[in-house]
Amino acid sequence: MVGKDITAELRKRGFKLTPQRKAIISVLGNSNEHLTPADIHARLHKQYPNIGLVTVYRTLELLQESGLLCEVHIGDSCRSYLKRQRPGEHHHHLVCRDCGRVADFTDCELDQLRQRLERETGFRIGRHLLEFMGLCPQCKMKESSGT
Repeated sequence: MVGKDITAELRKRGFKLTPQRKAIISVLGNSNEHLTPADIHARLHKQYPNIGLVTVYRTLELLQESGLLCEVHIGDSCRSYLKRQRPGEHHHHLVCRDCGRVADFTDCELDQLRQRLERETGFRIGRHLLEFMGLCPQCKMKESSGT
């Protein structure tokens, strides 16, 4: 999903598209990497010196809750965000602990666990987030070769 697709989807859902939101969406739409709110804010600061970090966080929250953005946790509880490649598709992430590369996977088969947890705890589980941390093939190779 690119920035114009995200913008169109927000319009369709009746959200206002302020210049700040459009700028944030543009940064996300033009990136293929995970970006922290601070990364996004830094990229926007030259063009929009008055844009606040709170605006970035609020827009990211709106996009994530709308299913247009993926939240990824990269070490030390730092949240970063990726545009969804396939909106609406339930998926999870493999995250490289060294370089931060993120790969999606769709097959999680957690429905039985969810049902058991609901029975045992009384919680009603609405959604879940699953991430595996490890080494991507490139970092694994570097580690093996000692470089």
